[in-house]
Amino acid sequence: MPSLTDADDRTLAGRAADGDVRAFEVLVRRYSPLMRAYATRVLGSNDETDDVVQESFITAWQQLSTLTDPSVVKSWLMRIVSRKSIDRIRVRKLHVDIDDHEQEAPHSSTPPQVAEAHSREAALSRALNDMPAEQRQCWVLKEIAGYSYDDIARELDLPVSTVRGVLARARKNLIREMEAWR
Repeated sequence: MPSLTDADDRTLAGRAADGDVRAFEVLVRRYSPLMRAYATRVLGSNDETDDVVQESFITAWQQLSTLTDPSVVKSWLMRIVSRKSIDRIRVRKLHVDIDDHEQEAPHSSTPPQVAEAHSREAALSRALNDMPAEQRQCWVLKEIAGYSYDDIARELDLPVSTVRGVLARARKNLIREMEAWR
């Protein structure tokens, strides 16, 4: 019999919805890294990431029975962590600061390559920090989390047409700010 770690999302979510704690633990181990990376990008630092991810999993555990299609548990979890991250930002009424995130360089990189990667990451962080909050949130949801326009619109409570316009402006701003790195 295959182990739970090899089970697909549909099976795990279904078993977890029926109260199987071990199945839910597999989902937590499977999706924690992605959720942490996403929350860190949205929140701008690691300070609140663990709390937001933990709150997201608590909410997921409590609401698993409402999930109509267990095969979409990944996107469902990402929507929860997205909402929790955005709620945290709204509560603190601050702009997202992503300068605290440092991208790890590949071990085979030379010192000049590492320096260039850090400089490029710093330039991207500055460009994102200089963006209006709505543009930054839309860009992060689209480019980092892979949300569709419809998902972003639902998440931020905006019309889809507004999301398209905001993303277009965000991309235009990033292209202009990152011109030196092309």
